[in-house]
Amino acid sequence: MSSQPSPSLPLPSLTLTGFLTLLLIAFMMGANHVAARTAFNHGVDVVTAVTFRSTVTALVVALILWQQKVVLQVNSRQRKFLLLIGGLIAVQSVCLYSSVARLPVALALLAFNTYPLATALWARLLYGHRPERAVLLAMPVLFLGLALALDVLGAASGLGAAQQWGQIGVGVAFALAASATFGLALVLTQHEAADVDGRLRTFTTMGTVAVLALVVVLTQTGLHLPTASAGWWGLGLLTFLYGTAFTIMFTVLPKLGVVGNSAIMNVEPVFALVLAWALLGQSIAMMQLAGALLVVATVMWLGLRKR
Repeated sequence: MSSQPSPSLPLPSLTLTGFLTLLLIAFMMGANHVAARTAFNHGVDVVTAVTFRSTVTALVVALILWQQKVVLQVNSRQRKFLLLIGGLIAVQSVCLYSSVARLPVALALLAFNTYPLATALWARLLYGHRPERAVLLAMPVLFLGLALALDVLGAASGLGAAQQWGQIGVGVAFALAASATFGLALVLTQHEAADVDGRLRTFTTMGTVAVLALVVVLTQTGLHLPTASAGWWGLGLLTFLYGTAFTIMFTVLPKLGVVGNSAIMNVEPVFALVLAWALLGQSIAMMQLAGALLVVATVMWLGLRKR
């Protein structure tokens, strides 16, 4: 979650370096979820993955805060909301990885990428903001694309609606729960913590997630470590990719002036689709691919439209 530019100021033009950096972040985020699925296939559970990922990322951002001498100052209201936002991201992380563990990676990410709709809903409910016309127009298109991608009627799989939902229902529910909690976290960040330095917000968020995950690990499940070398590779890569992507997002992107163009990173499911096909043998039907591209294109249009 990064600071948004003032709506009264024009967005900086997107340089080639900025564009390639955004694509790199999207690639790493997509690869992170493919690595997570590999880890899940070899003994790692969701809480263990979240614990490793968040703890290492929090430590890296803490080093950045120290190296760049960032002032660690927030008021009492911001402190409360930063903790709440961290709790929401913890729930989002568990839900999204739980979806990735049950669905083809790209489909889990596509369902999660409906979060712009969740964001508009929470802004309306909590702060009385009327959804923009563009969001209202995008809603049916997003839902159509998602329905095609998930093959909700079971046409592509030949299973029929009932059997299809028996297979994908839980995974879709987790992805939509991740979308809802992430949307709420974005709205609270914008309205309650926008003045907090983005690096400090990232540290408090990842630190809160790490602490909550460690509490669960120590009091309930314990660490579920990989049972094969492929699982260790998956766990190591998901931690490295996630931490590196977030570090770039909050230290490099603001300097490049491309925050307003961050919707380009929503090509993440496309990267995940290719990587999951190449590395995990996951594939989807042409109808599902068309739906996936429709979702990605709509989300990018929402993010890149002129306001």
